[in-house]
Amino acid sequence: MYKALYRKWRPMTFDDVISQEYTTEALKNQIISGKTAHAYLFTGSRGTGKTTCARILAKAVNCRNMKDGNPCLECDICRDADNDSLTDIVEIDAASNNGVDNIRDLRDAAVYTPERGAYKIYIIDEVHMLSQGAFNALLKIMEEPPPYIKFILATTEIQKVPATIVSRCQRYDFRRIKPEDIAKRISYIAQQEDISLTEDGAAMIARLADGGMRDAVSLLDQCSVCAETIDAEAVSNAAGIAGRDYLYDMLEAVSDSDTAKALSITASLYDMSKDLSRLCEELIMQLRNIMLIKASPETADKLIICMPDELERLKALADKCDLPTVMDRLSALQECRERMQRAMNKRVEFEMSLIKLCGNVKNAPESIDNSEIYDKIKQLENKINSAPRAVQNASAEPEHPEILEASAAPADEKIIPTVDLKKLKPDDIKPCDRWGEVLDEFRNINPAVAGSLDGSFAGTAGNYIFITAQNRFFMELFKVKENAASLGMAITKVLGQRFIIKAKCATTVTEQRNLAEDLIKKAQESKIETAVESQ
Repeated sequence: MYKALYRKWRPMTFDDVISQEYTTEALKNQIISGKTAHAYLFTGSRGTGKTTCARILAKAVNCRNMKDGNPCLECDICRDADNDSLTDIVEIDAASNNGVDNIRDLRDAAVYTPERGAYKIYIIDEVHMLSQGAFNALLKIMEEPPPYIKFILATTEIQKVPATIVSRCQRYDFRRIKPEDIAKRISYIAQQEDISLTEDGAAMIARLADGGMRDAVSLLDQCSVCAETIDAEAVSNAAGIAGRDYLYDMLEAVSDSDTAKALSITASLYDMSKDLSRLCEELIMQLRNIMLIKASPETADKLIICMPDELERLKALADKCDLPTVMDRLSALQECRERMQRAMNKRVEFEMSLIKLCGNVKNAPESIDNSEIYDKIKQLENKINSAPRAVQNASAEPEHPEILEASAAPADEKIIPTVDLKKLKPDDIKPCDRWGEVLDEFRNINPAVAGSLDGSFAGTAGNYIFITAQNRFFMELFKVKENAASLGMAITKVLGQRFIIKAKCATTVTEQRNLAEDLIKKAQESKIETAVESQ
């Protein structure tokens, strides 16, 4: 019966484990000196050798003919352990045995001594999946186990393991395996299995494995039945990823803001049944390479992960954009990758992100410099400061607030009034209950001007909306066509129809001078963003 390559070529001794020298040497020294701990915790990403080292350690401490810390693989205990028939080594999958009753069964069985070996070993894989009750049940026996019991816990999510458990174990962190080590190992496996694997094919598999040896060997196994000679192109086809030309053509289209080309490439890849999630990951990896080239050109050659002939093309792409742009694109693609995991249609999510990357959609309003805002506010302050002198010449400020009126309609069309203002009565004006929502929308569209409407209220009659503002600045800003249009857009979006806007101000000049001072202070303390939009 055929056996998967990742199972057939699983390391049998510590010397076979690659890229984990610190861990394997420490474990071998403990075994040789006879000072093994009662509990171990192995943590790291998938495919880095956690479960493999747990099995080797379990065999080595029970082996009758241990050799330099490694199991001999020849005695009856080693053979039975490799055949999963040694009852002294118990493997538990915490993902499916995560209840408190499962751990209680383990605790009850722990009272029995080993049948054949020196120790009874419990290997608990994915231990972070245990429930809180199960962890509590495990805690006591791990704290004071019988002398013949040892625990080996393995997890990919160490942050989910309670500190009380971690503190009772010797912890070993398994690093991601280096791409060159993965390529060397799978080349050896391919040679032993009479599989034709090219150097660039091995490099491509190692890069896609992302530090996991099991993923690399599984991909080699998959490729071996898809092509007689496994090169980079065969790996790309088997893994459902884009070839290098497609990948760099798409990055060039994004840099050139060529949306049509980017979408066309996506359509071609989709028709060829390429995995768009994997394509997104590939784009992220290459943008990471470009980011490192921009951020650290002197050391980029050592940091980036790419094929030898890709470096010059990556540098050419790096010359087309600045570092902030590259980082924005990386963030957009990472968000896209997260959404694709939940999306019903991954293609739509990916195409939406591509369109944004090409610059066809602005994610946020354009900002203007603070100094420009400050100058505008200063000009308004000067106008207000001159107003009291005119009032003093008239002997006194008016007894009632000055009434100013202005109106605005959408720039692209004329609104025909539905009511006659001359015949309009105060009772005909209905309070606008959703005015607060209008102001919130206006802050999103035009935040620099929206503050002038704080404390305002509004009413409607037909297709007229009457605004009473408390801030004289609003009347000045309202005379700017773009500001009036953006307010009209906010009103239309919230209330669902277009209005002719009538506005008045109901505060005195002295009050407005104080407001001006507050606005200037706020402009100095925070960044004010604005977007000029028209309906």
